[in-house]
Amino acid sequence: METQHSSSSSSSSSSVTDFQQLWGSWTTLLKRFYDDPKVAQLKSTRLGQYLSSHPFFALTVLLFGALSALPVGLFLSFALVTCIMSAVGFVFFEVFLLFVGGMTLLCLLPGIALFSVMVSVIFNVLYITVSNILSRYYPHLTKEGKVQEEESECETS
Repeated sequence: METQHSSSSSSSSSSVTDFQQLWGSWTTLLKRFYDDPKVAQLKSTRLGQYLSSHPFFALTVLLFGALSALPVGLFLSFALVTCIMSAVGFVFFEVFLLFVGGMTLLCLLPGIALFSVMVSVIFNVLYITVSNILSRYYPHLTKEGKVQEEESECETS
């Protein structure tokens, strides 16, 4: 029993010394923090003086700032990635639309060219046919008929 009692007293004394060491390192860290020029500049402002006189509110602000940093950072990262992806997606969508429009144009232009050639051939055939029919059945309407009539009138006179 004595060995257990002595070991429990030695473990409690070691935990007390561990706590004292932790407290000492904590106070050293806080002292370095308070001695920092940026912290001293912040403490000299109205907000710093208010937070110094209201430690509970200062702790609340500190915890809120520390705990909200990760979600806000994740949200901003998500927003940035979303904007980048939408811009890249917009570019790819525009390229796709230009490709579809270009392919449609390339498919339509030969059809329009073929249609133009066919209409031109039809009008030329129609013109030649009507011209031949008129010159055969109505020679006096054509220029050749007029020239031939004038020549025949000149010969008879």
